[in-house]
Order: sequence, then C-alpha cells, then structure tokens
Amino acid sequence: MKTVVYTAGMPVILLYAAASLLYAALAFHFWRTRWRGRSMPHIASWERAAILAPLALHTWLVWEMLFAQVELRFGFGQALSVMLWLSVLLYWTESLFFQLEGMQAPIFALAAVCTPLPAIFPGLATPGSTHTTEFRLHLALAMIAYGMFTIAALHALLMTLMERRLHGGALAGPFAVLPPLLTMERLLFRVILAGFVFLTLTLATGIVFSETLFGRAMRFDHKTVFAVISWFIFAALLFGRYFYGWRGRTALRWTLAGFVALLLAYVGSRFVLEVILRRGIP
Repeated sequence: MKTVVYTAGMPVILLYAAASLLYAALAFHFWRTRWRGRSMPHIASWERAAILAPLALHTWLVWEMLFAQVELRFGFGQALSVMLWLSVLLYWTESLFFQLEGMQAPIFALAAVCTPLPAIFPGLATPGSTHTTEFRLHLALAMIAYGMFTIAALHALLMTLMERRLHGGALAGPFAVLPPLLTMERLLFRVILAGFVFLTLTLATGIVFSETLFGRAMRFDHKTVFAVISWFIFAALLFGRYFYGWRGRTALRWTLAGFVALLLAYVGSRFVLEVILRRGIP
C-alpha cells in the first residue's frame, strides 16, 4: 500500500496538485495572450510575480523530496519534476534580461504535467549507500545539467519554429517580440555550454564516487552509455560551433539529439526499471 506523506496536517499530494494547477493556469494565460494572436509586447510585472507562486511551492517540494527525507526516493518522476523546476527557474531568470515571449506556454504546460509525478510515481527506495553527501552532490549536478539542457531543447524547438515562420513571411504573434535569431542562438549556446560543464561534473563525480557509493568501479550500463553519448554529442556541437561556426539547423539538430540521449540516460531507464520491471537502483 502506498504511504501518503503529510506535511503540516495536509497530504503532500495536495501541494503537488496545487503547484500543478498554478502552472497550468499560467500556461493557459500565456497561450491565450501570446499564442492566440493577441500578443502583449513584454511580460508584465504582475505576470513575473505570479510565476513566483508555483515556483516557490515547487522549490519547497523539491527541497523536501531531495534533502528533508531520511529515506531518499529518486526515480523518473522525481527527475522530470526537478528538471522542470530548474527550467522554470532558468526561464524566470532569463526573462529578466531577454524577451522570451514564446517560451512561457510550453514551459509551464510541461511543468504542470511533470510537477506532480513524484506523488503519482513515488519511486523505489534507494540503497543506504546513496543516502550520502557525495551521492546527493552527484544527483544535484545531474539535475542541474538536465535542467539546462531542457531549456536548451525548448530554445532549439522555438528557434526551429521561428526559422520556418521566417521562410513563410513576417513573424507574428509571440514570435514577433522574441529577440532576433542570432541573439537566440547566442543565448542557446551559453545555456548549452553551462549545461555541458555540469554534465562533465556529473560524469566526473560518478566516476570518483562510484567506489565509495556502490563498492565498485563505474560500469558502463545503459544509463552510463547514454550519458556518455550525450556528452560526446554536446562536446562535438561546441567544438563545431567554436571552430567551424556551426549554426542554424545543424546546431539545432545536434542540440535535440544530445537532449534525447540525455533523457534516455536516466529518465527513460528509470521509467523502465520502476514502472515496467518494478526494480530499484541496480
């Protein structure tokens, strides 16, 4: 039987539901005001403040999930929830410096779907060896990398849509108030570079701490293989960008390929293990 966690006299699932509904309301608002042709020129102060409500609640839930519980449970649901928490946080920060009018609706829609997943799929208990500072550091680095590349993937998709609209004529709706494609491209590679640094640190800590955490050298299972493949894809993309000037569709395709490989590395493998095979961390 699934255990229902209570916080301050309230089932924690209600807090997940509240955060999800607030994100969904924001997604609907930005879809209606930006994507339906009634575009507002800039994000309003009250809109930026409204984003902080579900983000603050989501932040507290992430903290409770990762650091406040004695028994660490971390599966695909927790990974997706943390990824979208970081994505919303990064978007909110970016929006202080750039006009990103087309990104709100998809980010908040994804956040609405992914935020409550830990309550629906609580994951399986991790071994006692993972309840250490080293493992939590490794996990935090991995989730920051995931969040960075989630934002990068959304940037890439948005830029693909912008490019197609430009070939068809003038930009309209939310695309009309976005920065130029070159500015978006520079921002994309900044995010990719930051995500690549955190992905490198994730792999490095996995190698260094593997003996301590699991009593064995790091092994090349499916999770590690996809993570390494993703690292090589993003390394090749950054190399091609800075030495050969890769841009446009080439850069966007490599970005999405790297993100898919990274997604399969943990989220995909954990979904199979937890939901289909009902197994814990190997």
